[in-house]
Amino acid sequence: MPFVSAPTTSTLTDYLHISVAYVGRSTQVLRQLESRSGIDVREAIEQSGLLQQFPEIDLDINKVGIFGKVVKLDHVLNDADRVEIYRPLIADPKQARKRRASESAKPNTERPAP
Repeated sequence: MPFVSAPTTSTLTDYLHISVAYVGRSTQVLRQLESRSGIDVREAIEQSGLLQQFPEIDLDINKVGIFGKVVKLDHVLNDADRVEIYRPLIADPKQARKRRASESAKPNTERPAP
């Protein structure tokens, strides 16, 4: 009798369960998808329908990640991955911190009324 190896995990799971998340200015969306193995980040975002729902998303500008780690659009997904689409920053966090620190360091020149 010939030896037959056990199926690998890639043949056991022909489909992946993934999610795609986007936080707009006033809306948060988390879409659950079931997709074929070998799908990349760009394909998952396109399948999610978020590009049609949020026309402000531009994959040439917006960074994307998986669980908070920035990845490229051609990154191949694994089962249970959460793809995140990041909005561009409104203000540079370092500059905002410096501005707040300099404002709090200024002496208060107003005196309370007697």
